[in-house]
Amino acid sequence: MEAAIFLMQVLRISVPYVFTSVGATFSERGGVINLALEGLILAGAFGAAVGQHFSGSAAVGVCAGMALGLLVALLHAFVTVTLKADQIVTGIAINILVMGSTRFGLSLLFGSSMNSERIEGIGAATVFQDPIFLAAIAAVVIGQFVLFRTPYGLRLRAAGESAETVEAAGIDVGRMRYSGVLISGVLAALGGVFLAFQQHSFTDNMSAGRGYIALAAMIIGNWTPLGAALASLLFAAAESLELWLQTGFLPTQLVQALPYVITLVVLAGFVGKSRAPKEIGVPYEK
Repeated sequence: MEAAIFLMQVLRISVPYVFTSVGATFSERGGVINLALEGLILAGAFGAAVGQHFSGSAAVGVCAGMALGLLVALLHAFVTVTLKADQIVTGIAINILVMGSTRFGLSLLFGSSMNSERIEGIGAATVFQDPIFLAAIAAVVIGQFVLFRTPYGLRLRAAGESAETVEAAGIDVGRMRYSGVLISGVLAALGGVFLAFQQHSFTDNMSAGRGYIALAAMIIGNWTPLGAALASLLFAAAESLELWLQTGFLPTQLVQALPYVITLVVLAGFVGKSRAPKEIGVPYEK
């Protein structure tokens, strides 16, 4: 019985990681480093809370979250692809921007800088009945197929390996990179939507490092949707274990650090074994 409860908890916790890490593979396979994942999760969660609060509809909340994530991703793509700014600095700046903007939005709309009003979410009896959980599974399967079995996936991967070759073949490198970043934005935002619906509100900085852990999951998964999803399950298991150990004899600070320690250890073990796209982080100059 406890094993089943633990498994359900792992699956529930993994959803934001899965969405975000799968989305990150599209951005980075196209050649754009996406450190803005933390901000994209926050944007999706904030849009979901605001959308459902003012409309009373979970569907509107989902659409609002995705739209806000798309908007933030568009900003990231514009600054990095069009303006050719440093992708790492841009990602960190966007995270700070979204963190401050959502805090301001909370004060403006709810009169509190800490949390929104309570929302109902979707209200599924189990995680298996939650349509967003099912969408996460679909994102892994479809993402793996699109990246490795379609002409679009081939072109996107080529844009991250040799942009000059892609341009010589008559394909717009900028357009391909934009598409990868935007897909990343929508999927990461869906992770934020799930988070807000599960917690029944938006709280300040509720992403709590999930974007960075999702980035680690993508690297461990060797820049593939399936690998990223499996690594996400590992990190979700570590977080779930943290919750179970909090009632034990170990110091609280040590228990809370467990998911991050495991992330560092696993990531260190995979450094050198994963191969990043050759031109990731390199702006393309015609």
